[in-house]
Amino acid sequence: MKMIGIIGAMPSELKDIQNMQKNPVITKLAGYEFHESTLGANKIITVCCGIGKVNAAVCTQILIDVFKAGQIINTGIAGGMKAGIKVLEIVISDSVLSHDLDAHFLADYPPYHAQFEADADLQNLAKLVCDTRKIVYHTGKIVSGDAFITDSEIKKNLIAKYDPYAVDMETAAVGQTAWRNQVPFVSVRCISDLADDDGAMSFDEFEVLAAKRVAEIVMDMCERE
Repeated sequence: MKMIGIIGAMPSELKDIQNMQKNPVITKLAGYEFHESTLGANKIITVCCGIGKVNAAVCTQILIDVFKAGQIINTGIAGGMKAGIKVLEIVISDSVLSHDLDAHFLADYPPYHAQFEADADLQNLAKLVCDTRKIVYHTGKIVSGDAFITDSEIKKNLIAKYDPYAVDMETAAVGQTAWRNQVPFVSVRCISDLADDDGAMSFDEFEVLAAKRVAEIVMDMCERE
């Protein structure tokens, strides 16, 4: 039996997943609610961590320490960055890093690692599910920072510096925490906006649809494990 931790930032990102959990046992720790249930031969533990990297790191560590999660899937929505990427398409992380922290502080000081690689098997599983469901997906870098990006100039600068596929506010923290614990992780995000001057309007319009799409993919991944 595998213990799979699923972490999302907002209630809307976890709503559809948690509605699919049957008779979950709810444990409250550090102000968060962890929903534990059985799915096929596996156990899944879902948690809404709240927005931002600190929340994401705290919840990831609890999933590992308390619930003994052997895999971490970060799910939810994100802003599209790469040219040609469209709203409601999926981004599967192959690596993650913080865009609001100078990478050399992580590379030259503990943990001496600034970019955190996603697990290849989990990436392939996410791709398989998307292919089966005929959903367009991209595999690439996701960057995170403690700000919601809705500025075309900031987006341009992030693309020039990091060449990411998507931007959000939690993935890098989940990835760094999982890496430090040597626990496989992947982030599977659905694009809700294009992180530009129209980002807030697009986010409001597509948030629910994007969250539902990625929830179905993540649950399918867990059933196939």
